[in-house]
Amino acid sequence: MTQNRQDIGLAVAEAQRDSEAADAFVRQYMGFIRSETVKFIHTAPENGHEDELSIAMLAFYEAILGYQKTKGPFLAYAARSIRNRLIDHYRREKRRGNTISLYTPDTEDRELADTLADEKDQLQAHVLRQASREEIREFGEKLAAFGLSFSDVTDNCPRQQRTFLACRRALDYARANPALLRQLEQTGRLAINELAAGSQTEKKTLERHRKYLVAILLAFTNGYEIIRGHLCQIGPGKGGKTA
Repeated sequence: MTQNRQDIGLAVAEAQRDSEAADAFVRQYMGFIRSETVKFIHTAPENGHEDELSIAMLAFYEAILGYQKTKGPFLAYAARSIRNRLIDHYRREKRRGNTISLYTPDTEDRELADTLADEKDQLQAHVLRQASREEIREFGEKLAAFGLSFSDVTDNCPRQQRTFLACRRALDYARANPALLRQLEQTGRLAINELAAGSQTEKKTLERHRKYLVAILLAFTNGYEIIRGHLCQIGPGKGGKTA
């Protein structure tokens, strides 16, 4: 599997439209599905765990149908779906009396079900870290295409409350007028005059923070939830001076 995140996203979108493409996508990622199953059961599916592999395949297929870009990288989303499905399976089997009890105390006098919940939380934290790294890498490449780096953006952030609020007004105006975001992404041109007029902000203020504005507007063009959450929280520190 050598597809990058963008290629995977396109393949998932096609699979959502075409059942044959979905079947082909599942076949292509059987190695991934099997690997996620092994991580959960700690043995090969062939060792009496064929049901778990089938459940993982179904979870992967359901992940295809339910995926949206806002949910982060697809494979991380699919891994979480597989694990959640397998946890549900073990709990159902316990209720039927067909498998090992999830409520048998472990060496720390905790029930196995509690351990699974802990592991689920740890997995979600791991998935978030992985998604953050992937999003930072991708966004860094996008900034580089505009001749910017993360340090450029940090250095150009507003340092005073009124300046920060002025930039936020410009952002709010751009979000209400998506054509401005598309124009920036397609042409690389920041419509300073329109942003200033539309947000009732001084043009020179926006010019002074052009790099910051480009970065934060780009973060709203392609589902960069983690990045834009961080950028939107960057504000002036106490006693900050006008940048």
